[in-house]
Amino acid sequence: MIKDYIAENEPKILEDLFSLIRIPSISAKPEHHDDMLACAQRWAQLLLEAGADEALVMPSAGNPIVFGQKIVDPKAKTVLVYAHYDVMPAEPLELWKSQPFEPEVRDGHIWARGADDDKGQSFIQVKAFEYLVKNNLLNTNVKFIFEGEEEIGSPSLEGFCQEHKELLKADVILVSDTSMLGADLPSLTTGLRGLAYWEIEVTGPNRDLHSGHFGGAVANPINVLCQMISQVVDADGRITVPGFYDDVEDVPQAERDMIAHIPFDEEKYKKAIDVKALFGEKDYSTLERNSCRPSFDVCGIWGGYTGEGSKTVLPSKATAKVSCRLVPHQDHHKISQLFADYILSIAPDTVKVKVTPMHGGQGYVCPITLPAYQAAEKGFEKAFGKKPLAVRRGGSIPIISTFEQVLGIKTVLMGFGLESNAIHSPNENIPLDIFRKGIEAVVEFYQNYK
Repeated sequence: MIKDYIAENEPKILEDLFSLIRIPSISAKPEHHDDMLACAQRWAQLLLEAGADEALVMPSAGNPIVFGQKIVDPKAKTVLVYAHYDVMPAEPLELWKSQPFEPEVRDGHIWARGADDDKGQSFIQVKAFEYLVKNNLLNTNVKFIFEGEEEIGSPSLEGFCQEHKELLKADVILVSDTSMLGADLPSLTTGLRGLAYWEIEVTGPNRDLHSGHFGGAVANPINVLCQMISQVVDADGRITVPGFYDDVEDVPQAERDMIAHIPFDEEKYKKAIDVKALFGEKDYSTLERNSCRPSFDVCGIWGGYTGEGSKTVLPSKATAKVSCRLVPHQDHHKISQLFADYILSIAPDTVKVKVTPMHGGQGYVCPITLPAYQAAEKGFEKAFGKKPLAVRRGGSIPIISTFEQVLGIKTVLMGFGLESNAIHSPNENIPLDIFRKGIEAVVEFYQNYK
């Protein structure tokens, strides 16, 4: 029994996980270059110990990629498990109750950077695999691809996949890097939004000017930038960029009905973020707006004087970083061009405007009729005692759509995170109970996917 196996081996399971967590594999910081390699090498060692036939640390254009596999029968189905071993920076360090890279078990949780995202969740996959191998229960081939750049946008992974298509050949991809609605409300993510991101730079006079001498006679770049941004979304919450909605599919009524049955307390939601009212696209619910409809947001805006006290200045330049969350079938390259064209079309002659596309990614939908999805559903039902809800998520994991485009494989998002796990924040954690149930659910997935 998997429960007995976990109970008997938990000290070793945790120590192996902690050996990974103690390596500060922060991809965003160049000074952790050696830690990235050390973490990849440790993962390869742990995959071999778990029963993989081989585990390699392979070069990419960036951080190394770990590839492992166990072939039980060339004719059997193959599952490709994807995860990432890089983590977010731990700052602000003063807000942590324990050291971020010295894992601690406290109050029934593992506390550390990477406890959930994604070392803890990927360890769920590997320990389920280990149990199946050791008990001769593995009926499918399993491959692993663990990258070290997910937290910085996976810049090297697409090239690696293009180069190694044959090596990565599989029937389905399994990922544990998403979250559930709640500990007592298991759910499977069936959709992710895409992303398009830009920087807008507005330049007016050739230098900062005295606002008394020039105010009212020269266009203020910050004013102009704000005016342009205010035209992107109308009073009904719809994005005004021409052609923006051309490829947006209406949410099927059946799916809207399913979303409507998800337990959601709007008053509690507002209270948690301390707002009096919500705003979004007209005729859609909050859960629809933040998961299966597109959105536009200003992520940062600056210019002029922002120091202490006052300075009466008419600034030379203003800048904003803005983004759109996109829905499946919206191509982020197309949207990026449409947006840039629109901003330039509404820019007045009083300023110079430059729109620079940044990163982006496609959305993704997993059909609930997919055999692997149904196997995951049975896994959750066995471990959590209830059938999981199918939900779309508002976030983006661009590499998931890249897998589909490059490898031609669908992905099942079998994540076990919780909102309270505080990923990317101080005091990241994962409940031990969820960690154990996750292993059980993945074991059950393999028993049902044949």
